[in-house]
Amino acid sequence: MATSQLSATYRSAFVTGASAGLGRAFCEMLLAEGVRVWGTARDPARLGALAVRPGFTAVALDLADPEGAVRALAQATVAAGGAFDLVVQNAGFGVFGSFAATDFAIWQRQLDALLGATARLSHAALGPMLARGRGCLVHVTSLATDFPLPYMSGYNLAKAGLSALSESLVVETRGTGVTVIDFRPGDYRTDFNQAMHRPSATAPTGDPRLTRAWQRLEAHLQSAPPPARAAVDLRRALWRRRSGVVRSGGFFQACLAPAFAALLPAPVRRALAARYFGLR
Repeated sequence: MATSQLSATYRSAFVTGASAGLGRAFCEMLLAEGVRVWGTARDPARLGALAVRPGFTAVALDLADPEGAVRALAQATVAAGGAFDLVVQNAGFGVFGSFAATDFAIWQRQLDALLGATARLSHAALGPMLARGRGCLVHVTSLATDFPLPYMSGYNLAKAGLSALSESLVVETRGTGVTVIDFRPGDYRTDFNQAMHRPSATAPTGDPRLTRAWQRLEAHLQSAPPPARAAVDLRRALWRRRSGVVRSGGFFQACLAPAFAALLPAPVRRALAARYFGLR
């Protein structure tokens, strides 16, 4: 086995949300590195050709059923030999709409899945890692933690909560041999927006503010880098074997914007964000 591959350190990985976008790119990168991958999807049929790749095992997992998700992880853990060397929590979905005009049950479902169910899976995965004194837990959060997106309040809240969990675990796992990475991607050219739930399509018809914000989000994705770029950044982070925040994306989003934002007063940052999304 080549020592230049990640498999020298991470022999097995569990990746949620493997059917498309970043999750699929992560799986393909890990397989190319010789890592055995268990990848999840609500419907394993959506995994397509990935499901028959050597070293890949398809797992049916739905964050809307947290107890079932934990059972699926437990069964995969047994198959992997008692613990995964790497767990990447990537699964999720978007909701775009006015916070006040959208039925709160929709926001609740998103929070339960992206934050509640994901936290339960991390709880189940972390114990075996700590018992062995090694492993890596990756929470795929978002640059929305740094720059909240308008009309995506549930997503912002869930990802910020997951970042807070990551920071807590970074401290708790210090000196244990386990690393925790808060991986914050910016815009990537995926089908995320196409799969977005948009309840406001039937709320305040023709709201120009929602329209302008949505058009800006769409423009971001069209000009964004491909998911393979995120996989390169994750690979680099895994090689470093250090806990902490890793920002990923285009140079402006992942590097320049956070640096400038740290220097600007909050009212100025909010005014710039409103102007950028056409919400002045």
